[in-house]
Amino acid sequence: MDARLDFMAHQSVSKQIMRVAGASHVPDSVLPTTLQELVRLRASQINGCGFCIDMHLKEALHAGEDQHRLNLVAGWREATCFTDAEKAALELTEAGTRITDRGHVPEDVWLNASKHFDEEQLAALVFVIAMIQFYNRLNVITQQPAGNYEVGQYAG
Repeated sequence: MDARLDFMAHQSVSKQIMRVAGASHVPDSVLPTTLQELVRLRASQINGCGFCIDMHLKEALHAGEDQHRLNLVAGWREATCFTDAEKAALELTEAGTRITDRGHVPEDVWLNASKHFDEEQLAALVFVIAMIQFYNRLNVITQQPAGNYEVGQYAG
């Protein structure tokens, strides 16, 4: 499959995308990188973004995430390998990704996440969820092919 459009071939747009990419980094000290990658992976699965699935699987492995846990992200509710905090983050990710299904994120989902994360972490989590939606849409609309991503490929 060929992409409909190569963003990186258009300097005016690629500069903006890279600027957003650089600004969307959340320090590991605020929210663990592995958790950020789980969130990005789950949203990308829901949105059907093969490019981002490939990217965030590889980035998660590079950050030290376990392959077994990555295999179970789509079935996180039944998986015993995720902590309650990780499950709360994945639940918020799903609610935020499927926001058009209800028109809002249910209060119980938010309250559950707020039991496990402080305000700074919640802000970072919401930011990560929102940013992956942006990238998923860019890639799905333009049919970016999956499979060739290399770890750190877009690192600032």
